[in-house]
Amino acid sequence: MKILMVCLGNICRSPLAEGIMQHLADKAGLDWQVDSAGTGDWHIGSAPDRRSIKAARDEGIDISKQVCRLFRASDFDEFDLILVMDKSNLSNVLAMARNDEDRKKVKMLLGDKIVPDPYYDDAQFAPVFKLIEAGCKEIIKQYSH
Repeated sequence: MKILMVCLGNICRSPLAEGIMQHLADKAGLDWQVDSAGTGDWHIGSAPDRRSIKAARDEGIDISKQVCRLFRASDFDEFDLILVMDKSNLSNVLAMARNDEDRKKVKMLLGDKIVPDPYYDDAQFAPVFKLIEAGCKEIIKQYSH
């Protein structure tokens, strides 16, 4: 199973989601590959936000080696599941879908709830970690059978 996590800049939420999902999948003995991307191009080539790196490290997950990249249409061919963090990411990714098969791969990580962007509030990184972790655990339950 190949999963792509998507947020706006690929520096806060989706790198956390990539790290958390890969960690949980590995722990569960699942042969899953997880990556992340952003719908905006401001941070291409950068490491994740230092606050995301710290939030992950505080929970025993190292995301410091990840490199931010832009979501591209070819991701529909490479990934089985594309999980977005909010409705804006959802519409941006769906706008690039070429057909129904592409559209079927795209889901919000938390179902109908959004993962809030912690970028402007340092205190939100730990709670956002926990939200993403809960969402990742649900995805593993749904797709690991």
